[in-house]
Amino acid sequence: MDNANAGATQAHRPRIGITMRLELSADRFYLGRHYSEAIEAAGGVPVHISLIPDPHYISAVMDGLDGILLPGSDSDVDPLRFGAEPHPNLGTVQPIKDETDLLVLEEVEKRSLPLFAICFGMQVLNVSRGGTLIQDIGSQVSKPIKHEQGAPRDRPSHGIKLAKPSLLAKLAAADEAMVNSHHHQAIENVGRELVATAWAVDGLIEAVEDSRDGRFILGVQWHPEMGWKTDKLSQELFKWFITAARNYGRENSGSEVGAQTEVVME
Repeated sequence: MDNANAGATQAHRPRIGITMRLELSADRFYLGRHYSEAIEAAGGVPVHISLIPDPHYISAVMDGLDGILLPGSDSDVDPLRFGAEPHPNLGTVQPIKDETDLLVLEEVEKRSLPLFAICFGMQVLNVSRGGTLIQDIGSQVSKPIKHEQGAPRDRPSHGIKLAKPSLLAKLAAADEAMVNSHHHQAIENVGRELVATAWAVDGLIEAVEDSRDGRFILGVQWHPEMGWKTDKLSQELFKWFITAARNYGRENSGSEVGAQTEVVME
């Protein structure tokens, strides 16, 4: 490929914002490599968003983005944000993580950006819509399966049932799937304009989608970024997201939306 063609191809790669994590012991921002690698492999350009909960910074850093990926976190959403008192088994709460992700979600709404929310990302999405969370599955759910599988982290460890029709079932080309599992919290009450589209056998919600027409928003409780090299559903999820982001960019630059979105989203 010559330099001119390479530049043209690169120009059409959607820019995907990914919020970072905070390591308290070293006082540094960081992000696991798999999120960015999965975005890049699917055709996007990852852009890391620092945990600076300032509306002016968030607005500025999101200018020019075509989509947002909200990743997992080793922290829990502060229960005060959904009107609950802290459970004894509540994990570490990081206010600047919550505040930054919530500000990003406000901008997602203003801009109608495509959103892919993973694990903690799905939970904070639900809270941003007025939903609530189960703070500790082991002590608050009757007869739960194991949702904190440990290593190897990419191993699919339990099954889920998928709602039909739903975007998720279409991408999976099935009404069930196997997923990995790394969480001790879960969605309790689903937030406004979201609908649950997947469940574990113990009844816990494993995915949510936006109920509004024309909105490309999907949240999953598992970690597809760990399986992007080999897992077919993980690959389809990132393919869908990058396609939605690419077409968002084309729409907002005045270009014609490509036919690929029609195939994926019909």
